[in-house]
Amino acid sequence: MSGNSDEATAPGADWDALAASFDDEPDHGLRDAEVRRAWAARLASWLPALPGDVLDLGCGTGSLSLLAAEQGHRVTGVDLSPAMVELARTKLAGRDAVFLTGDAAAPPVGEQRFDAVLVRHVLWTLPDPGRALRHWRQLLRPEGRLVLVEGVWGSVAPVGIPADRVTALLGPLAGQARVERLSDDPSLWGREVADERYAVVATYG
Repeated sequence: MSGNSDEATAPGADWDALAASFDDEPDHGLRDAEVRRAWAARLASWLPALPGDVLDLGCGTGSLSLLAAEQGHRVTGVDLSPAMVELARTKLAGRDAVFLTGDAAAPPVGEQRFDAVLVRHVLWTLPDPGRALRHWRQLLRPEGRLVLVEGVWGSVAPVGIPADRVTALLGPLAGQARVERLSDDPSLWGREVADERYAVVATYG
């Protein structure tokens, strides 16, 4: 999901077809050193300080997975697109990372539990985001955390999910949620952006 208003069409998009060019977006491929540093710094502040198990849902080509692995975490990535999963496996070859093809809303991880569940630009595409959040909460260890990077894109016909709706959906899950605004940091996107972009970090235990 690029976040460009003309590309905010994730539901129904052919992600296998988009996989080859997915990393061309600055915040997808993280090929620009400044953009990469900006995401690495944010991720380090959101994920647990000690190395742990991170589940990256809707992992795409694995750019955030790679940053998490570089910070010492063991990563499991899940994406619906087999082509994306293959690119992620290549990107993280030799690292402590496993990539699975599956539904982010119900990832195929069995009884495995995680120290953090990381989800970028996926929640807004799901028909029942509350149900997905409840399920992701169950995948956390007792001291775990949910890291949700979302937004509302476009001005004519905006799509996405506002931060206050996400925090309301998280309310019944009894964690401590904080919202971090990302719109005013162009280094994350490779350009200035005017729409609503944010992260919600919910901690438990």
